Amino acid sequence: MSFLRSIMFVGTCSDAGKSIINTAFCRIFKQDGYHPAPFKAQNMSLNSYSTPDGLEIGRAQAVQAEACGIAPESDMNPVLLKPTNEQCSQVVLNGKPVGNMSAREYFMSNNKAELFNQAYAAYERLQARYSPIVLEGAGSISEINLRERDITNMRMALRTNAATYLVADIDRGGVFASVYGSIALLSEEERKLIKGIIINKFRGDISLFDEGRKIIHDLTGIPVVGVIPYFKDIYIEEEDSVSLETKNTKAGSGKINVAIVLLKRLSNFTDFSVLERDERFHAYYTNNVEEIGKADIIILPGTKNTISDLRNIRANGIAEAVIRAHKEGKKVIGICGGYQMMGARIEDPDQIEGDMTAIPGLGILPLVTIMEPEKVSRQDQFTFRNHPETCKGYEIHMGRTTLLDGASESPLNRLHDGRTDGYILNERCWGSYLHGILDNDIVLNELAEGLTQATPTTFNYTDFKDQQYNKLADHVRTHVDLPYIYSTLKTK
Repeated sequence: MSFLRSIMFVGTCSDAGKSIINTAFCRIFKQDGYHPAPFKAQNMSLNSYSTPDGLEIGRAQAVQAEACGIAPESDMNPVLLKPTNEQCSQVVLNGKPVGNMSAREYFMSNNKAELFNQAYAAYERLQARYSPIVLEGAGSISEINLRERDITNMRMALRTNAATYLVADIDRGGVFASVYGSIALLSEEERKLIKGIIINKFRGDISLFDEGRKIIHDLTGIPVVGVIPYFKDIYIEEEDSVSLETKNTKAGSGKINVAIVLLKRLSNFTDFSVLERDERFHAYYTNNVEEIGKADIIILPGTKNTISDLRNIRANGIAEAVIRAHKEGKKVIGICGGYQMMGARIEDPDQIEGDMTAIPGLGILPLVTIMEPEKVSRQDQFTFRNHPETCKGYEIHMGRTTLLDGASESPLNRLHDGRTDGYILNERCWGSYLHGILDNDIVLNELAEGLTQATPTTFNYTDFKDQQYNKLADHVRTHVDLPYIYSTLKTK
């Protein structure tokens, strides 16, 4: 196969569906015999992933790497912003945290030139090994007030000379204005890079938009190269917390009800995607005390700010509801920050997470967590409880958790490097630092044990995800002018 020019997908708005389109093309190029890799210069997300070498990137780029059939690496997302509160984010550069900055400090400071150079260097390292590079923009390309400080959208498109495609969400309305305005606000140099427009999330008979295609072409001089139908039967893990708004919020009937506590700064909610696919479970996200009471299993998830979210669930009554459920014998588990919350107390002597130096935990597990500046990020292989099967997961956390004085050791997992992880109180109560722990069949089967008569599952989540990437690629391939797109990627 010949070398292909890089391709980039930018959006008229933040939720136009760029990540999904990017993922689709990552798999399409792989299916067609190329060796693609994803790239997003700057991402903002609480959903992150640990690379095999222990670095941190946005979850979307890990998903896209999976669609490409390659291991994720930090060069795929050199700048990651992880919000710690409404106005401040942790800045992760080349996979490692370099400090916290307010939005004003980040966007107005003079360091953006250096960040852009770092991001482009990461792109060059990828380009030396993969083809094509599938770039993703961020937010909207219409935010011209940020143009001079942009390191993700058209500035990166220009630097990489990527064939650029504008993705527009027709489902939200105003598609003609958003497409026309987005193109009109570009500089002449930027407009030359836009090779086509993709209308995303179309509902109904696509032929009804034939006139719309022509109108957009006449208005902008740029062809509409695809109209992608809205779909509900393809499941791709999402990193944007906006997607939580579409998920279940109430208990159901006929299945095992799993309540995932809806924390303000909930992170890595993809830990629970498998629960949404396994037919034994009904997973829902809630901060409603009554809905917590209806659950068979309560999960305290990860969070970007454990202490702040612990204060919040104490204030809204959720903490008391979780403790009550535990006393009533319901299954209660914690993952990462949720695991820290389940202990006796959390100490933050360096005030890493805020102005509190200590706070009582829920007192369910005999543990103490001390927040420390160094972040742990690594992939792990482990055995769960006493089972011999090898499981996989990953850690991304700050803080070190130890036993209370006088408490007996009771590790949940034994890692292949000799370390242990987590704590098991009994078969109905445990906690772990491992994200992705529920993706392992043996863990899901134990979670369901005693709550259903169903046969232990043979559901393979890895195979399921691979099937979904193929379904997505087939769906997009059917509805875009792929020969035209390939023609814009040929190099001289």
